[in-house]
Amino acid sequence: MDSPYPQISERMNNRRFAVAQNAHGLSDASTVFHYHVEGNALSGTYQGGHIRQGHLVGRATGPDTIELLYQCITTEGELLSGWSRGTVGVDHAGRTTLAFVWGWLSGATGGGESSYLEVGA
Repeated sequence: MDSPYPQISERMNNRRFAVAQNAHGLSDASTVFHYHVEGNALSGTYQGGHIRQGHLVGRATGPDTIELLYQCITTEGELLSGWSRGTVGVDHAGRTTLAFVWGWLSGATGGGESSYLEVGA
């Protein structure tokens, strides 16, 4: 299926990302996110650090913008879910970057901003 936003697919499909900055969230530098893109649909998994296992679904909303819903179980056994809206970019070294505004929907309160950098590029 062709993507209406090919940059999202090119920059995110079957790629892994680690936290660059996330002052108010549970994910940290040891949490790895693995994304898949089909058309404008995104899916993925994440784990590491305080996250035992997490899953996400979302969609591309523009040439460089996405929105996600995510859920996880923590190493403490907490079940959490939330939302995020993000921008896909490129750093000076050519690695894909992700920047999000996010919030909790269930299991916790609050939210914040976070950024991620492609690993293994």
